[in-house]
Amino acid sequence: ITFGDHKGDDVWQEVPGEYRSTLRRIIVTQGDTEPASVEQQRHLGLTAPSLYDLRNLFQVNVEEGRHLWAMVYLLHAHFGRDGREEGEALLERRSGDEDNPRILTAFNEKTPDWLSFFMFTFITDRDGKYQLASLAESAFDPLARTCKFMLTEEAHHLFVGESGIARIIQRTCEVMQQLKTDDKDKLRAAGVIDLPTLQKYLNFHFSVTSDLYGNEVSSNAATYYTTGLKGRFEETKIADGHKLLSAEYEVMDVAGDKILSRHVGALSALNERLRDDWITDVQAGVDRWNRIPAKFGFDFRFTLPHKGFHRAIGMFADVHVSPDGRLLSEAEWTHQHLNWLPSDEDRLYVHSLMGRCLEPGKFANWIAPPARGINNKPVDLRYVRFN
Repeated sequence: ITFGDHKGDDVWQEVPGEYRSTLRRIIVTQGDTEPASVEQQRHLGLTAPSLYDLRNLFQVNVEEGRHLWAMVYLLHAHFGRDGREEGEALLERRSGDEDNPRILTAFNEKTPDWLSFFMFTFITDRDGKYQLASLAESAFDPLARTCKFMLTEEAHHLFVGESGIARIIQRTCEVMQQLKTDDKDKLRAAGVIDLPTLQKYLNFHFSVTSDLYGNEVSSNAATYYTTGLKGRFEETKIADGHKLLSAEYEVMDVAGDKILSRHVGALSALNERLRDDWITDVQAGVDRWNRIPAKFGFDFRFTLPHKGFHRAIGMFADVHVSPDGRLLSEAEWTHQHLNWLPSDEDRLYVHSLMGRCLEPGKFANWIAPPARGINNKPVDLRYVRFN
């Protein structure tokens, strides 16, 4: 065991009785997200922009389903009757069900179109990467080994999202160059997604996913760490004592009409540290996207909104913050928020583009082909066969 109160002990092959309920809750929460994303995405095959994209959707869905079974195996193998009952409850919950929804809010949001799917796999599956990586440090060895396996597949989901958005940006920039305009109405008339609308979707998915990390200051997070149940991202690469008894970490806070920073005990700020690790990783992907408009000679840049923007959990849940970090009144937010988040009109327009393009080598007008096919196969391969 590499951290916490049990640092230096042998890892556990069976669940210690005193941590049984806490560990079960962690595994159930992780397991609940896996089928939720399949439920959110299950209708997208009807509007696939190409066979290439349909093939990638199927792989994401199959792997998420397998990740559910990985968590259910742990529940059945190590938690007896309680584990079996939790497994049944996983099947009873449904994404978006008003009476029996999924545990985490982001997994009850709709994924109605492929733009939302690509944003989800780029941003929300990246949360999955960081949660799985912290569980892969766990003192409970069966969980750690299972999460390490799941991480190898999570990388594909991130690729699908990042490359999907990059191809949308590429196609939009091509049409902007052809038409010599960045006018939203002209670009929409040409059947592509204007860059400011992509920014709105980025703002929405970033803020909703940010809530998945929970409160900035959390006694639960501290408990998970000290008991050895859940570590930090790449725990063994961090150069400290791995106990955090006197260490501090900086978090944001709201005081009156100001957003301030303050130092708190590092143990209680582990959610915020993981969120910060995730933000750094998301920013690197956004930086790669920004190379595309620059390549075409456009000065448009995608940016991540402020941490406090559009939050429903944590320090910023009861205030309104603009993407550039200004505290807003209720009236200002009501007046301006549709400049920053997708409007009904935006969503209807994106939905109107969602046809079905299933001829090998053909792609919907709003997205560019990939630079290369899957496993270095040709882009025009018949990736999905219909019998």
